[in-house]
Amino acid sequence: MPEAQGSILAFDFGLKRIGVAVGTQLAPGRLVAVRPLTTIAAAANDARFAAIAALIAEWQPRRLLVGRPLGDDGSPHEMTARCERFADQLRGRFRLPVDAVDERYSSVEADSTLRGHGLDWRQRKARVDAEAAVIILQDWNDTHACSATA
Repeated sequence: MPEAQGSILAFDFGLKRIGVAVGTQLAPGRLVAVRPLTTIAAAANDARFAAIAALIAEWQPRRLLVGRPLGDDGSPHEMTARCERFADQLRGRFRLPVDAVDERYSSVEADSTLRGHGLDWRQRKARVDAEAAVIILQDWNDTHACSATA
């Protein structure tokens, strides 16, 4: 049964910042209007979740994605557990489906993309987390496009 269309929010979770991207899925494998949305830089959990609640109220997503960092060999590490906890908190607070997405190298790829656009290190630092969330969203879509056609 095909998934309904609607918006999807992706999060690149970090201890200092959370990058957020949004996309609209028309059908499996048909993600349009993917773009970086914002970076949440609040340190306190209450402030972070208040900002996320405002984004969810505005975009009314049908699904949330959280980048799941893994080691080069695919093994979990300390940040993996923190991201999984963040995903569980999103599920519990907002009662939306939350998928974990392998985010290996997403920040490196995002930084490279921003560097290719001629941004200096300060500009890249301000935007890299939201750009990494775009990559997480696109990777999730690519995986679901392959499974929808299989």
